[in-house]
Amino acid sequence: MPTPKSEFPELHPCDFYTPSELLSADSMYTVYEIARLLQGLEPDAEIDEGTEEILLDWAIPWVMQNADDLVVAEPRTDEEPGFYGLKESAVESAESGEPADSTESDESAADEGGER
Repeated sequence: MPTPKSEFPELHPCDFYTPSELLSADSMYTVYEIARLLQGLEPDAEIDEGTEEILLDWAIPWVMQNADDLVVAEPRTDEEPGFYGLKESAVESAESGEPADSTESDESAADEGGER
């Protein structure tokens, strides 16, 4: 059942890390490691199973929302989960301060404009 906002003493903005803020450009991460990083924990931090399930509830939508800036690697074994890392374009855009998609969009617009 919804709860009135007035029942909470303080409300905070719902801000999330961008992939380039959260992930190292030269590493690949499991969704479990991403879940820990989103909470400010080390990727290998020991947490109980119940907490991990709650953290995954945040991490999975984050991965889906940021899929354009991520690459995926197949598990190396049947017992391993998949791995996620930064796309090269996400690293470059983070370094330049431009959104990851802006370079492609600008190039497409320039090509279209030149043909008209």
